[in-house]
Formats: sequence, structure tokens, C-alpha cells
Amino acid sequence: MKFTTAGSTAALLVQLAAAICLSAADAQTITVKGYVLDSACAFTKDLSKPISKQCAISCANAGSQLVILADDGTIYWPIAGTTPSSGQNPKLLPFAADKVAVTGKVYQRGGSKAIVIEKIEAQASQQ
Repeated sequence: MKFTTAGSTAALLVQLAAAICLSAADAQTITVKGYVLDSACAFTKDLSKPISKQCAISCANAGSQLVILADDGTIYWPIAGTTPSSGQNPKLLPFAADKVAVTGKVYQRGGSKAIVIEKIEAQASQQ
């Protein structure tokens, strides 16, 4: 039996889709504790916690992506688990500058970490 180019391509696409599904299924669900702050301040100001709630809200409203700055200094980029994707600021804005516990699937690539938020809860911050 001969495989045509179309048949070979179709088989390859099926294998690729299976590999993507398996790698997505392998994403680990964890809980991360840290602060919600805007990404620019997380990188340019080397903050260990947000400056103020109003500052984080102003930056988010101006278009800066909110991120989770974990207690260990790791930055988690919130992402959607759907395609087409959508921004996650609306989900995070009520928690801007607050200490939170976020549970979700974590993905890692090239030194960056992203989290698909399944649950987010405010935590008492230690001053």
C-alpha cells in the first residue's frame, strides 16, 4: 500500500496534535502565593511587593499586564487556557496589589512561567 503525500501529511498532523494534547495534559496544577502587580514594575523596579493598590490599578488600566510575583521572586504570567486567547487583567484587577493564592496549571518555556488561573483568593499580607 502506498502512502500519498496527503496521507503522510495527515498522519503527521495527527501525531503533532496528539503530542500537543499530551504536553498540555502534562501541565502541573499548583498553588502560587504572591502579589498581583503590573509587569513593568515587576521588572523595572525590582519590587518585592507592589507600591500601592492605586498604582497597580492605574498601570493595568493603561494596558500593563498584571502578573503574579511569587514569594520566591518568580513571575507568573496569567494566560487563558482557551484559543483564541484573552487577556487576564479583568480576572486579576480586583486583586491588584493584594497578596493572593492562585491555583492553576503552570506552563514553562524559555525561563518564563505562565499560569492558567483556576482559582484566586486574597491572602493576608505580612507587612
